[in-house]
Amino acid sequence: MDLAFESAITLAQKIKNKEISSRELTDYYIDRIETIDQKINAIPVHNFTEARAQADAADAALAKGEDLGLLHGIPMTIKEAYNVKGLPTTWGHSVFSDNVATQDAEVVKRLKSAGAHFLGLSNVPVNLADFQSYNDVYGTTNNPWDVTRTPGGSSGGSAAALAAGLTALESGSDIGGSIRNPAHYCGVYGHKPSWGVVPGQGHGLPGMLAPPDIAVVGPMARSAEDLALSMDIVAGADPMQSPGWTLTLPKPKKQKLSDYKVAIWPTSEAAPVSHDMADRVQEVADTLSKAGATVSDTARPDIDLADAYRVYLYMLNGVVTAAWPTEEIEKRRQIVAGLDPNDLSNSATLARATIQEHRDWLREANKREYLRLAWRAFFDEWDILICPQVATTAFPHDHKPFDQRSLTVDNTEQPYFQQLFWAGIITGSYLPSTCFPTGPARDGLPIGLQAVSAEFNDYITIDFARLVTQEIGGFTPPPGYA
Repeated sequence: MDLAFESAITLAQKIKNKEISSRELTDYYIDRIETIDQKINAIPVHNFTEARAQADAADAALAKGEDLGLLHGIPMTIKEAYNVKGLPTTWGHSVFSDNVATQDAEVVKRLKSAGAHFLGLSNVPVNLADFQSYNDVYGTTNNPWDVTRTPGGSSGGSAAALAAGLTALESGSDIGGSIRNPAHYCGVYGHKPSWGVVPGQGHGLPGMLAPPDIAVVGPMARSAEDLALSMDIVAGADPMQSPGWTLTLPKPKKQKLSDYKVAIWPTSEAAPVSHDMADRVQEVADTLSKAGATVSDTARPDIDLADAYRVYLYMLNGVVTAAWPTEEIEKRRQIVAGLDPNDLSNSATLARATIQEHRDWLREANKREYLRLAWRAFFDEWDILICPQVATTAFPHDHKPFDQRSLTVDNTEQPYFQQLFWAGIITGSYLPSTCFPTGPARDGLPIGLQAVSAEFNDYITIDFARLVTQEIGGFTPPPGYA
């Protein structure tokens, strides 16, 4: 495979074996960024001088027999939402364009401690709140598979950089599919951890200190093995909690696909996906059956999907609207006052969630506990659930106001934010999910699916993705980038 698309594990081993130096690899990726990224705009913030200095330091350490860690000398990029000392953190807001981080986020510290250094920062949508990645600070990021289409959001720059071979490893964040959505659109791997197992400290704008409910940070890569490696490095207690507890995530015990019991969920009336998406879930199920796995297309958790999604929307809006100005909240309050009490549409739910009081959130959080128990009972019997991530492959850039957007799914218009559904029912109950590539759709664009399991079974979903992609093929570079 082309050096640009090798796994971080392989590249780290090549450095340690002195087949290539960290400086050579760093210069190689910098050259690709300077030439290829002009048409993608995945990495708008460059840190090349510092990266070269750190690469030289890694090579000097190796010459003295020192091992810096699992990522010794590895150049990587990271989502612009993380604080990296000396680099901007704007979340795509022009008002924060002069905000320069004075210290590293906890995940950045851990990756650096493992020997990695940072080439730059990858692009995001404004406030990390879109399925596209564009803003007035850095411009628009394009999908390497088709530059007229979105790479996803909010970790769109992360996924595009990986797919185009501009970085060895990445780290994103996810509250509404922001790791999994871009991984699907760009044909790479992304893992949404169980809530709370990877510290989010330093992933935020000025004044954002408390870890938000349901939001997580997690790894993105070109292989499942790299996801597991990254989790080995970044998972663990937040510094505020480390004096009192340690994290021990279950390790995979099943060695082959025939050991697994897998439920599949190809589509739902609540959020129909395209025939390509649903068919791909079934195709993967057929592969699993042939490999000896126990597969069911009827096994379901004992939950009401519509209610589970409403609970998620309350959790989501409780987070994303927390910093909204009073005048915006008052506008939503007026909208809610005019709603029919029986209106349970997504737009009505989102409006109510925007003005919810703490007692409302507590009621929804209590409903969430019932959902968590139902999922736990389901995963006591089934190891993995496979389902879509969103309804279609990557869609064309659409920068109209949100309320003017929609998505065409097999010739039927769907509300734009209905694409939160498949990510949301997983996120709202804190479940881990690994999005893994399954090959192209009929339009030639990648399809990624979710592998979901019980809370804290993060390594199990990642290893299942490793096993299944051994059968169906994993990451492949977009045409023209190898």
